[in-house]
Amino acid sequence: MAGSVVAVGLTLAAAGFAGRYALRAFKHMEPQVKQALEASKNSFAIGYYKGGFEPKMNRREASLILGVR
Repeated sequence: MAGSVVAVGLTLAAAGFAGRYALRAFKHMEPQVKQALEASKNSFAIGYYKGGFEPKMNRREASLILGVR
């Protein structure tokens, strides 16, 4: 019984230290993460057709979706 209480306490302490380390590491990486998210957002948005669609797909819409002429 006492051994399991100690094990639970050590597990909680390890989780607390790991969480604190992760938060501190993220604070240092925050500018790079924001920059990467902005770059990926812009690059993904360029390749997709953002317009509306007709009830029945025509050749023009198909070419816009596929990105071909």
